[in-house]
Amino acid sequence: MNSGASATAGAIIEIHDLRKTYRVGKVDVAALRGVDLTVQRGDFLSIVGPSGSGKSTLFHIIGGLTPPTSGQVRVDDQDLSKLTDAGRTNMRKHTVGFVFQKFNLLPNLTARDNIAVARHIAGSDAKPGAEFEEILNVLGINARLDHKPAALSGGEQQRVAIARAIVKHPAILLADEPTGNLDTENSKAVLEVLRDLNQRLGQTSLMITHNPEAAAYGHNTVHMQDGKIIERT
Repeated sequence: MNSGASATAGAIIEIHDLRKTYRVGKVDVAALRGVDLTVQRGDFLSIVGPSGSGKSTLFHIIGGLTPPTSGQVRVDDQDLSKLTDAGRTNMRKHTVGFVFQKFNLLPNLTARDNIAVARHIAGSDAKPGAEFEEILNVLGINARLDHKPAALSGGEQQRVAIARAIVKHPAILLADEPTGNLDTENSKAVLEVLRDLNQRLGQTSLMITHNPEAAAYGHNTVHMQDGKIIERT
C-alpha cells in the first residue's frame, strides 16, 4: 500500500452482514449475501468480479442510491441503513462523487458548465479556488472547458466527468467501470489521473473494473462472486 492509502487514519466505510434482495416477478433474487467490508480513509480500493457478482449493487448502496435489505452500512460516520430517502440524497450531495462508464455529461452545456452544475447541486455557487485549478491542470482539460461534450474525445469527456465528481470535494469517489468506453491509451491516462488525485487529495476511491490491469492501480483489490466477497488482495 502506498502513502496515499494511509494519509488519514480511520475507517470511512464499515459494512457488516450486508444483504440486498430484489423482487423479480415472483422470484426473490439475492444480489448481496452477507458482505463485510472495511475501507480506510484515503484508500484506493478496486472491486472486481464477474457480471452478477454484486459489485454494482454494493456501489449503489455505498453511494446511497438504493437502501439495503438488511445489515449495517456506515459511510463517513453516517449509518445509511437508518437514513430516509431524503437523508440518502443529502449524503450523495455532500459525501460521494460518482464517475460512470457512460460519461453522463449534459450535451447542451460546455465542460465548464457541466462542472458548475455539480457545484450548484451540492449547494455551492462559489467559484472554485486555486486548488481546483491545479486539479484541472492534472486532468489536462483546462484548454477544453469551453467545448461541449460532442467536441471532446472520450478520454476528455471522462476527465470532465471526474472533475464534475470531485469539484464538491467529496470524501469518497465511486468509479464504476470508468475506462469501459475508452481505448487503451485513454484508459491508462484516466487511471493515472484517478491514482494521482487519490494521492493528491487523500480522497477515498473505490473503483469497479473487469480489467486486472486497471485493478492494479488500486492499493487493494476485493474479489466478489455470487454476492459475496471471496478474497481481498
